[in-house]
Amino acid sequence: MIGKMFFKKVNDKISQYIFVLVMIYFAAVLAELAGVEAIIGAFFAGLALNRLIPHTSSLMNRVEFVGNAIFIPFFLISVGMLIDFKVFFNSFETLKVASIMLTASIGGKYISSVVARKTFRFTKEEGKLIFGLSSASAAATLATVMVGYNIILSETETGEPIRLLNEHVLNGSILLILISCTISSFVSLASAQKIALQDNEDTVSGKNHEEENILLALNYEATVERLVNLGILIKAHSNTEDLFALNVINEDKNESSVKNAEKLLHQATDTAAAADVKMQSLKRYDNDVVNGINNVIKEQNITDLIIGLEDDKGFSPAFVYNLYNGYLQNDDVNVLVYHAAQPLSTIKKYAVMIPENAHKEAGFFHALLRVWNIARNSGATVVFYAAENILDILQRIIKKANIEAEFIIMKTWKDGEETAAQLKDDEALILFMAKRGMHSYIPRMRLIPEMLNKSLADKNYLLIFPYSEYNESSSEKRSVGNHDDFMEIGNVIKKIFK
Repeated sequence: MIGKMFFKKVNDKISQYIFVLVMIYFAAVLAELAGVEAIIGAFFAGLALNRLIPHTSSLMNRVEFVGNAIFIPFFLISVGMLIDFKVFFNSFETLKVASIMLTASIGGKYISSVVARKTFRFTKEEGKLIFGLSSASAAATLATVMVGYNIILSETETGEPIRLLNEHVLNGSILLILISCTISSFVSLASAQKIALQDNEDTVSGKNHEEENILLALNYEATVERLVNLGILIKAHSNTEDLFALNVINEDKNESSVKNAEKLLHQATDTAAAADVKMQSLKRYDNDVVNGINNVIKEQNITDLIIGLEDDKGFSPAFVYNLYNGYLQNDDVNVLVYHAAQPLSTIKKYAVMIPENAHKEAGFFHALLRVWNIARNSGATVVFYAAENILDILQRIIKKANIEAEFIIMKTWKDGEETAAQLKDDEALILFMAKRGMHSYIPRMRLIPEMLNKSLADKNYLLIFPYSEYNESSSEKRSVGNHDDFMEIGNVIKKIFK
C-alpha cells in the first residue's frame, strides 16, 4: 500500500530507488524485532515491491545492476572471509560433510531432471540442460548456511560457542557452491550447444517448419522466368503462396513505365501458375529502387530476396554499389544474387563453396536450406567445398534429409576460386558470401564479382548472403554471460588441468 502511494506521487528515478532500499531495510529491521532473521523480512519486502516495478523499467535495471555489481559480490566476499582453510587439512570432517552435501544436492537435482525428462518426454540433451540449469547452488545456499552458523545454541566449558551449523558445514557449503556452479556452467553450455545445433540441422532437413516469404526483384524481362524458376526451386514444397514479385517504378508516373511493370508482373504470375504456385505481384512507386525494395521487405516480412543479373552486364559497378550499400543493409534477410546462362533443368551438378566460420552466422542454416531444396527439387548432385568442421555438420544433416552430395575439404578460399573457374557446361556454382564484419568475411570476397565476370560469364552461379542479425540479450545480469566468454574460460581451465 505504501509503495502504490509513493510510486503514484513520485516520478524521480533516484528517489524511487532510495525508497526501494529504505523499504527493504525497514522490513529487515521489523523481521529482527519479530524474532525472525533479517534476510526473511527483506525477502518478503522484495516480493511485495516486485509487483510494483515492471521488469523492463529503468528502476528494475538499476536494482539489478546495483545488486549484481555491489551487493552480491560483497556478500560472497564477506562469507569467503569466514572460511578457515586450516579445517580442510586438520581433519577429514569438512570433506566428509562436503561429500554428503554434494551427493544430496547434485544427485537429487540429477534424479529430478531424469524424472522430468521422462515425464515430459524431453530429449536426452534437453534433460541435461534441465540438470545443468538447476544444479547450481549459490546465494540461497550461503544465506541458509549463514543463518544457521550465526545461531548459537550454547557454549562449551571453555566458552566456545556451539552453533546450529558448525564450520564444517560452512566450508562444505563453499565447496558445494564451487563444484555445483562449475558443473552447471559446463553442462548447460554443452547441452545448449547441442540443442541449438540439433534445431539448425532439423531446419535444414525440413523437420522444423520455418516461415519463408520469398521476394523476386524484377527489372528486366529476360530474367523474369529465370528468377521465378529459381524461386520455385528454393522454396519449401508446402509453400505455394508466399512468393512475391516486385517491380519498382522510379520514374515519373507515365504510361510506358506502368505498362512495363504490369507486363513483367503478369509474366511472373503466369510462369508461377504453370507450377501451381500463386505469385503475389507488387507494384511500387519510389524515387529509389533500393529503398523501394527495402521498404517492401519490411512490409511483407520477407525472409529471402532474389535479385537477377543481366547476361551481358553481370556485376556492373552500379549493381555492386547497390548490393553492398543497399540490399545487404537488411540484417534479417537472406540475399540471393542469381546469374543464369542456361535453364536450370540442364544443370546436373552444383559446386557449393562455403567459407570458414560460415556456420557461425545467424542465417547460415536458413541459407543452407535453400541449397538443400535445390538439390531435392532438381535431383542434381551437390559437391560441397568447405572446412572439415563444416563438412561434419553437413554429413549429419544428410542422414536426416538425404540428397546426392559429395564432400571435399577446401583448405583456402583461393583454392575454391580456382575450382570454380574450371566448371563444366552442365555445372553451376553456389557461393556462400558475407559482408564486412561477419564471422565468415574474407577480404578476397570483394574480388568475387570481378572473377565471376571474367571466368564464369557463360555459366550459372548463385551468390548467397546469409542474414547476420541475432538476438543478443541486453540484460546486465551476471547469470547471462557471453557465449564466447564461456568458451574462452573453458579453454583456459582445460589448459590448467592438462
